[in-house]
Amino acid sequence: MSNLDDLLGDVEVRAILGAPVEVTSVTHDSRKVRVGSLFCCVPGAVTDGHVFAADAVALGASSLLVERRLDLDVTQVVVDDVRRAMGPLAASFHGHPSDAMDVVGVTGTNGKTTTVWLLRSIFEQAGRMTGMIGTLTGARTTPESTDLQTELAVLRDGGATAVAMEVSSHALAQSRVAGTHFKVGVFTNLSRDHLEYHDTMEDYFAAKALLFEPGQSDVGVVNADDPRGQLLLDAARIPTRAFSLSDVDDLRVLEDRSEATWRGHRLVVPLGAVFNVSNALAAATAALELGIPEEDIVAGIAAAPQAPGRFELVDAGQPFAVVVDFAHTPDGIENLLRAARQVAGDGQLTIVFGAGGDKDRGKRPMMGDVASRLADVVVLTSDNPRSEDPMSIIEEIRAGATGSAYVITEPDRRAAIELALKRATAGDVVVVAGKGHETTQTVGDTVLPFDDRVVVREVLA
Repeated sequence: MSNLDDLLGDVEVRAILGAPVEVTSVTHDSRKVRVGSLFCCVPGAVTDGHVFAADAVALGASSLLVERRLDLDVTQVVVDDVRRAMGPLAASFHGHPSDAMDVVGVTGTNGKTTTVWLLRSIFEQAGRMTGMIGTLTGARTTPESTDLQTELAVLRDGGATAVAMEVSSHALAQSRVAGTHFKVGVFTNLSRDHLEYHDTMEDYFAAKALLFEPGQSDVGVVNADDPRGQLLLDAARIPTRAFSLSDVDDLRVLEDRSEATWRGHRLVVPLGAVFNVSNALAAATAALELGIPEEDIVAGIAAAPQAPGRFELVDAGQPFAVVVDFAHTPDGIENLLRAARQVAGDGQLTIVFGAGGDKDRGKRPMMGDVASRLADVVVLTSDNPRSEDPMSIIEEIRAGATGSAYVITEPDRRAAIELALKRATAGDVVVVAGKGHETTQTVGDTVLPFDDRVVVREVLA
């Protein structure tokens, strides 16, 4: 419990209406309100949180964080931007948990999850009790700020000294990490995605770049092989370290791992594809900035288990390779197929994929283009169509598929996977892309159980 006045030191307040009160929790979710809560009225794209203020008060909220005065007999803190204010306020309520741990934030279009996964393994190898926040741990890549500060406080109170977390562009644009102190911010790469939200690539990049502002991260770790990474390096406003594939020698990329020499050490990355070497270097460079010995870094990367749905090989004894991956952007599919081609050699390379509904439509023909140029067979199917017609999405992808690949349309995802696997023969590679670790398929308002890895095993059986 804290006095409201004591929580506002990092918040620009326009007015405080009402008497000082004690605060028992800070939340933006009216369903989580309890007696004494400070309820944050977040204006959303669909619903304005101010309309839930009366319900929150009825449930016992002692105070409100608002952008306009409400006709309610309760203490109100009026600010210009509730989203921007509630993160620092929640951090103050929980005693600034990120200050007590080494928090590494990873942003970028591709590679966030794998980099965080490898960082966790490095931290654990170095004897650090570690927390992980991201795609594999919650419904959102980066939680809303009130939930994030609660989660960080739980990790701190549980003894964690290091946290590896994904930081999405939405989270940065919506101030979800306001109030979070990152010892290191990491940039993996940038390619087209989420333009249904950001409008332009410039806006998308500007959101990512917010992680590297003074006061947000102490040090930046940036991929020098990426053109946008070079822009970050050139315009750095915080100390920034570059990493690049040129940092390694004698690189060998195999089906289930990669090997190279890094700083005189033999680096074994237990994940296929050269892009995972880049992710490993991102994690390694961030760990160096935290003072972790090179020996622990190398050992931690080598000991990392398979990251779920990230170039994950599904082996049921079949004479061909099956790879399940989360790739769902043009650049992600290109990197995935180039890596899979190294495995396939002279064998046939097939990809099964679709595109998410209610998302950036402009990337769909681009995905069709790259798939039809780099694969031998393309099976277009559904991938969380949501409110859109699955066939309409598929046709938008197919419009760009002007390469030489044989293109098949099968909107039923299970049937599409089965079709691809039944066509495969010894030495071939089948890639199932888009969903990766996900265990559901959203069609309209219905969320159905669906796991590509499970389906592949069932079909192969």
